[in-house]
Amino acid sequence: MTIAQTLAALVRRFLGVDLPVRLRAWDGSVAGPADAPTVVIRSRRALRRLLWDPNELGLARAYVSGELDVEGDLRDGLSRFWGLARREGLGKVKLSSADRLHAVRQALKLGVIGTRPAPPPEEARLSGAEHTKSRDRDAIAHHYDLSNEFYRTLLDPNMAYSCGYWTSDAPDYTVEDAQRDKLDLVCRKLDLKPGMRLLDVGCGWGSLILHAATYYGVHATGVTLAAQQRDFIRARIAERGLEDQVDVRLQDYRDIPDTGFDAIGTIEMGEHVGLGNYPTYAAQLCRLLKPEGRLLLQQMSRVASAPKAPGGGSFIERYVAPDMHMRPVGETIAMLEQAGLEVRDVEAMREHYVWTVDAWADTLEKRAAELTALVGEGQLRVWRLYFAGGALAFQENRMGVDQILAVRPTATGGSGMPRTRRNWEVVS
Repeated sequence: MTIAQTLAALVRRFLGVDLPVRLRAWDGSVAGPADAPTVVIRSRRALRRLLWDPNELGLARAYVSGELDVEGDLRDGLSRFWGLARREGLGKVKLSSADRLHAVRQALKLGVIGTRPAPPPEEARLSGAEHTKSRDRDAIAHHYDLSNEFYRTLLDPNMAYSCGYWTSDAPDYTVEDAQRDKLDLVCRKLDLKPGMRLLDVGCGWGSLILHAATYYGVHATGVTLAAQQRDFIRARIAERGLEDQVDVRLQDYRDIPDTGFDAIGTIEMGEHVGLGNYPTYAAQLCRLLKPEGRLLLQQMSRVASAPKAPGGGSFIERYVAPDMHMRPVGETIAMLEQAGLEVRDVEAMREHYVWTVDAWADTLEKRAAELTALVGEGQLRVWRLYFAGGALAFQENRMGVDQILAVRPTATGGSGMPRTRRNWEVVS
């Protein structure tokens, strides 16, 4: 029996199903359906990783290290695996003593028994208690300080690294257009006017504060924990002559001393706060606003009926966004209200993230050589897997993303809100 046939037989014995993908082993043998993506196991080391971590983490480590690859549509391959896991309840599979003995014999036969392989260098290694200021700074740096040139090559010219707002399906409508339309939507929901004070908590590469200052005439302050982002924004402020309107700080949200902001935007920052600190985050946002000041929070969510992986799963937590925490949108709304904010509008944008990630993934492949030269092959594989898995999670309604518009009411309950949504809705 060939190596691929041996592995297919193990899947059939332990799970009671046939392989959902085609398999090609290091000896050239194949097994599985011919019309499916092909999983290529390049060495015994890939199976050794799975022996030590027979789960998503083991697969991710084998893929990032290049010991396991996928030929064909990576998203289709992931979809087949996840579909199998849901249908067969793989997390609940219990092996008998005879099954375990058989597995050990086959592992010995395949030569995969050995010491645990070290994780790929791309894996995050954080220390200290979760969501302390120092650990949060390290977690943000792991992802966002990768390389400004990497993000400049991957993203649109505004460097907007969050879900776009796709108002057209015309062939010439691009991710740059969708990000511009998202920034305009945020500014309209916040009802920005010249001279207002805007705060962006977790400002990324400054897309919102630069857009709002340029097109809405506000005085904008951005805070970030990523030094490379701060340096990038400072350069853009100087290039555009916005020194009198825009300021950026390397600062934790808990350390912002100012109050009385007319508006606050926080775009896909709340996922990094953590469950225990979210009430503090919400209370700080409320404190920083003046009465009748508006908050626009755009945040990813975990669908309540989806498998409970608040951090997005072990791959995301180890390689992309360490210590990230997502919850159902209703729980976020409750915490904002408990902090004293009044939620006035919620807009679900789940499908928009599929379209956004598709655009980023297309750029990743078209400019793979440039991006690899900047950050290395391992990081490119991290991002390829990140985009495929992320798009699938939104497509299959396991994750969502929402814009939540809230206001800090006055002592007598005044909100200053318009009667209808027409002030910010796109009129076709």
